[in-house]
Formats: sequence, C-alpha cells, structure tokens
Amino acid sequence: MVATDAESPHLGEITCGTLLQKLQEIWDEVGESDEERDKLLLQIEQECLHVYKRKVEQAAKSRAELLQTLSDANAEQSSLTTSLGDKSFVNDIPDKSSGTIKEQLAAIAPALEQLWQQKDERVREFSDVQSQIQKICGEIAGGLSSEVPIVDESDLSLKKLDDFHSQLQELQKEKSDRLQKVLEFVSSVHDLCAVLGLDFLNTVKEVHPSLDEETSVQAKSISNETLSRLAKTVLTLKDDKKQRLQKLQELATQLIDLWNLMDTPDEKRDLFDYVTCNISASVDEVTTRGALAHDLIKQAEVEVNRLDQLKASRMKEIAFKKQTELEEIYARAHVETNPESARERIMSLIDSGNVEPTELLADMDSQIAKAKEEAFSRKDILDRVEKWMSACEEESWLEDYNRDQNRYSASRGAHLNLKRAEKARVLVSKIPAMVDTLVAKTRAWEEEHNMSFAYDGVPLLAMLDEYGMLRQEREDEKRRLRE
Repeated sequence: MVATDAESPHLGEITCGTLLQKLQEIWDEVGESDEERDKLLLQIEQECLHVYKRKVEQAAKSRAELLQTLSDANAEQSSLTTSLGDKSFVNDIPDKSSGTIKEQLAAIAPALEQLWQQKDERVREFSDVQSQIQKICGEIAGGLSSEVPIVDESDLSLKKLDDFHSQLQELQKEKSDRLQKVLEFVSSVHDLCAVLGLDFLNTVKEVHPSLDEETSVQAKSISNETLSRLAKTVLTLKDDKKQRLQKLQELATQLIDLWNLMDTPDEKRDLFDYVTCNISASVDEVTTRGALAHDLIKQAEVEVNRLDQLKASRMKEIAFKKQTELEEIYARAHVETNPESARERIMSLIDSGNVEPTELLADMDSQIAKAKEEAFSRKDILDRVEKWMSACEEESWLEDYNRDQNRYSASRGAHLNLKRAEKARVLVSKIPAMVDTLVAKTRAWEEEHNMSFAYDGVPLLAMLDEYGMLRQEREDEKRRLRE
C-alpha cells in the first residue's frame, strides 16, 4: 500500500471497508434490492473463504517441501565433504539444529552451495583432462576411442588432478598446431562452398574422408598430405569466387543500364536483387549462401539477353512517354511548344540509329529537369495571373449585373446575386493593385531570365497593357454616360 500511495499520492488508503462503502454507494445509485445485495455479499464472503483455504493448503505443502529439502541438504553435505577430502567446511557450518526450518536451511545453504560448486568444478576439470588425454592418445595410436572417460568421484583431490594435467600437457603440444591449421582450412572451404553453391561435404571428402561434418574435431586428419591438399583446395576456390563475382558484377551493371533505359518498374527489378546487391562488393564482402552459384549467374545472363532484344522495340515507347511528360509540364506552366515537331525529331533519331538510346533518354531527362525548373520559376506569377483572371470574370459578371434593370426585384435568387455583387465589387477594387504587382513581378522575371514571359504564347505584359487600356476605355465610357 505504501508503494501504491507513492505512485498515486492523490489516492487515499484502500481497505475492505472503503471498498464495501464504495460498493454500497454504487448499489444505492443503481437501486439494487436488499435481497440482491445480501446475495452478492454472501458471494464475496464465500470467495474470501476459498482464498484463505487455498493459502493454508499451499503453506502446509511448502512446509513439507522445506523439511525434505533440509534432510537432503544434510545428506549432501556429508557426501560432498568425503568426496573432496576437505574437512574444513564442516567446522565452518554453524550449529543451527534448532529454530525454524528456514533458519536451519539458511545456516547450511552457503556452505553446501560452496561444496557443490567445488565438486562440480573439480569433476569438470577431471572429465576435461581425461577426455583430452584419451582422444590424443587414440590419434597418436592411429585410431579414436568412442568410450567416455569415467571420473572417479570418490577421489577428487588436487594431487590426482595435477598428475593428469602433467600427462596432458605432454600430449597437447604435439597436436594443437596441426589441428588448428586443419580447422582453419576446413572453415575456409565451408564458407567458399556456401557462397559458390558447391557441395561442401564432397569437396572436403576428396581431400580426406575424416574432414566431413560427421567426424569429430579431434578425430580429423592432421597429416602433411592433408594440410597440403587443403591449402591447394582453398586457393582454387578463392580464384573461382573472384572470377564469378567479376562476371556477376558485369551482368548487374548491364541489368541496371537496361532497366534505366527501359524504365523498368521496381517490382520487376526486385526479382533480381540477388544479382544487383553485390554490384560494388569486394570478394571478401560476399558471404551470402549461394550468392555466386552457377544457376544464379545463368539466370542473370538470360535476363540480360532478353532485355537486350527488347531494348530496340521499347525505345520509341519510352521516348514518347518522356515527351508526353515534358509536354504536360509545359502545358501546366502555360508555355507554348510544338509537340508535333518534337515527336518527329524523336522518330527520326531512333530510326536513323545515329544516336545511342542512353544518350537520347539522358537528353530528354535533361529537358524535363529544365522544364520543371522553368515551371517552378513561373509558379508565383501564374498563381497571380489565375487570381487576376478570376477577378476579371467577376468584373464582367458585375457589369452585366449592373445593367440588369430587374436586379433588385424579389425574384428567386436575387439575394444571392446581391451578395455576390457585394463581394465582386470588393474584388474588382483590388484589380489595379493585382495588375501593378503582376507587372512588377513579370518585369523582374524577364530581367532575371533575359526573355519575355509568355502566357500560352502571348506576352503577359502585352495582355496586361491591353487589359489596362480596355479598363480605361470602360471607365471613360461610364463617365460619359453619367455626364
């Protein structure tokens, strides 16, 4: 409850009384009957009794387990002390024959745990040294023993262990260097075979039958002939890996060039990720299983040949697609172009064969990039032109509305037209400022780009000047009519 209050300081202490009071309040609010309330309270009481009963049973079971644990611990202490031959641990255990069960266990547990740890460590040391001695002796004799050494746990003294260690050191020096060299060669053969998609077991068995995975490490051949043949095998596999990687990278480069040329979608390119993923990798960096298998390289060669045959037939389609994109960019930017002549030029270049497909597409990509840049530079002025034209439409509508003699009649929609007219007058009053701003920005754009700003082939400044003159004529005409 303290931890809960610390986490939620705004809550008070929760007790059975407070919960029961809260339950009563809820019942009062809901309107539960006394009969239903008594029924629920009885149910709560039964559940509480069930919990108490379960906890008592668990406590009794726990006591029995603790008594059995204490008895086992005393027996283990006696056995371990005898096996290790060290009586000093007995004196270290305090006399705690009285007190609670847990107190007795707590008294014996540290020393017992230390005895077990010492015995386990000693047994592991004996087993390890005896196993190594047995295996090395078998190899020196020309065979391996499959028997597991038996550790005499009745005598685990340090003196006996030192005798075994002395014997083992004499045997290990004769074997360790050669065995390490063999394992390094076998590991290299395994990794190279995995990358090249070759059968590792058949490859190492051709060197020596004992080098397969079924034979234990300590049983592998460590003769001069085996080491020499392993070294030659590794060199051969490394040279093969280098040649295959070079071939695969050449195919990957061709694939990417063809994909870019033919505008191949990503989902089709993803089918050959296993080829292109190593396009810039060094020989040592390629470690994926089967990355340089013969079947994979063959598939890449087939795809390159297929795309090469499709390249010529797809060139016109790709070029026209890019030309359409270019035309759409200019159309949105209200730049006048001559699409017919551009398409005729593309057809002529492709049919003549005087230009490389990559060069043609690169030139079109450059045109598209320039078109996008020009469209971006025109965007601000075009947005203002759109607003100006919209205002001009409202101005024209307002003039027609003002000439309507029945505009104030009580006909349907008259009030809507009246509101529109009010908004139109406000918008029309802003037109001169719009025009002035457009003229200033257009002139600044023309000075920056050293060219005329045309809107669908018509110089924008000329359009604005013409509008200004027409507007002035209308104003003069209105003035004469008023006079």
